[in-house]
This record gives sequence, structure tokens and C-alpha cells, in this order.
Amino acid sequence: KMAGSSTPCVGSAYLFLQSTCKTIVLPSLYESSSKKPNVFMALKLALADSTGSMNGVDMLKVHCSHPHLIVQLKFCKRENCRRFLQSYREGALQKSLQSHLQLSLAMTMVPLEMQLKAGSEHLDKMLRDEDRCLECIFREKPDRLRDEEITELEEHLKNLTLHQSFNNNIAVKDFAPLKSPSLPHPSQGSSLPPPVTFIFQGQQFDNRKITPDDHQKFAKLVSRKWKQVGRSLQKSCRALRDPVIDNLTLEYEREGLYEQAYQMLLKFIESEGKKATIARLIAALEENGLISLAEELLGVHYNEDCS
Repeated sequence: KMAGSSTPCVGSAYLFLQSTCKTIVLPSLYESSSKKPNVFMALKLALADSTGSMNGVDMLKVHCSHPHLIVQLKFCKRENCRRFLQSYREGALQKSLQSHLQLSLAMTMVPLEMQLKAGSEHLDKMLRDEDRCLECIFREKPDRLRDEEITELEEHLKNLTLHQSFNNNIAVKDFAPLKSPSLPHPSQGSSLPPPVTFIFQGQQFDNRKITPDDHQKFAKLVSRKWKQVGRSLQKSCRALRDPVIDNLTLEYEREGLYEQAYQMLLKFIESEGKKATIARLIAALEENGLISLAEELLGVHYNEDCS
């Protein structure tokens, strides 16, 4: 039935990772605020290698259960899941993850053991029966949304300027925006700090908090595109996830577009606190082609020769 269905299948599995080297403890590395982004980057790139796409498989949560690092995976397409299983079965995923961990952690070697489970089923015992593995995975529906920490790490990676060369077929443009801010590693705590500066149209700007003046200009000038900007922001802001934006439209319908846009950005600012930065708003505006509004908020003005 799954093979003939036009609806994307959704399933879940757990990937258990353990280093066979006593001096390398993956859960401890992931629990370290300075090493966590590096471990996450290696996981993200290795999973992308396994499916051929940065969005082929989604990480919902990373559990630290010594000596294992356990990654909860979500699959939205049967073909991506099949590619993942082939990569896992052939050892390509293991080699890719070892390579990315070695690069990102600057280590000589990171030997790994892997196990794959779906519910109570140990898939390693049935890897040759691919259809049975797929059936087990798609029988397990994800029991959670993506963890907030994973969302923060995803944003962290998008904002990194990648200086390393990763030996995979994923183009850098698929992993990080072309106009990406420069983001330092976090110094303490599990919450990642916002980037200090960011680049817009070749110029560097301080990544300040959104001001009341920014707020009013946005609400006045964004017009009907406030919804699109809100949907761009909702990717990293739980407070704007569906059906919040549609509810704002109905709640402030009489007040008009200005109030709807104002209330949407207010929700973003109040929920994100110090992380409600101008860089995130500018990125959302760029994504929706609102360059002139971004220029207005940043005070970017160009001299034009008028005839």
C-alpha cells in the first residue's frame, strides 16, 4: 500500500552511536557547549550524505545516554528513507560520520559503532530485507516535534561561514545562505548566542535587537507580505507556528494590515527576547524579496543620478 500511495510516508527511527575509543565519549562531547555545534554539524552532514539532500531526514532530538548518543530521526519520503537504509547497510553512513566528526572535532580518528532501531525492532538484524525495515520505520510515527535545541543548532549552522571543505556532494549554498552572518561558538550554556554581526549587500552591520522604530517601520511598510515574513520567521520561532499567523489575521482583521503585521512581529519579539535580532528579520525580508524594506530598516541609502 505504501508503494502505491501518492501521499508522502512519515516514519521514525532511532540511531544509536557509540565510540569504540575509550578516550572519545560522544555524549560528553555533545554535552559540552563548545563541542556541541561541531558534533551536530557532523551529524547533519553525514545524514545529508546518506540521502543526497540536506532535507532528506530530519533530526527531532539528540539524547545523551552514556555511552550512547541517540538521534531520533524523522522521514517524510519513502525514497529518502530507502537511500538512508542503503547507506547505513553498506557502511557509507558510518564512514561519512567518522569523517565529518574527524574534521569538525579536529581529531585523528573517531571509530564508531552504530545501531538502528524502530520501536522495539532492531533493524540491524533485518537490513537485507529492506521492505521489512521500511515497514517497521513507517509504522513508528514521530512522537514529538523537533526539539527547541535542535532548531537553535540548525540556525547556528545556517549562520556559520564555512571555512572547511567537506568531502560530500552537497553544495554549500544548500547548507548556508550566501549572505550569512558570522557567528562565534557559544562560550557557555546550552543556548546559542545570536551572531555579533551580519552581512547585507556586502556591508557589515551590528546584529542589534529590533527597536520600536524598526517595529513601526516594518508594520507600516510590509503591507500584505507580513504573512510571508511571519512564515519565514516561524521556522525558528515556535510562537509563530501554525495556526498562530492565521489567528492573527482573523483577530485583527478590522484593524487592518498595519496592526496584523505589528502584532506578528510583537509576538516574535516577546517570545524570542534577546534572540529577536535584526539579522533574523532582515533574513526573512530577503527571503521574501523585500529588499527595499530591509534597506530602510538598516538605513542603507544609495545616491541616484536623476536626469
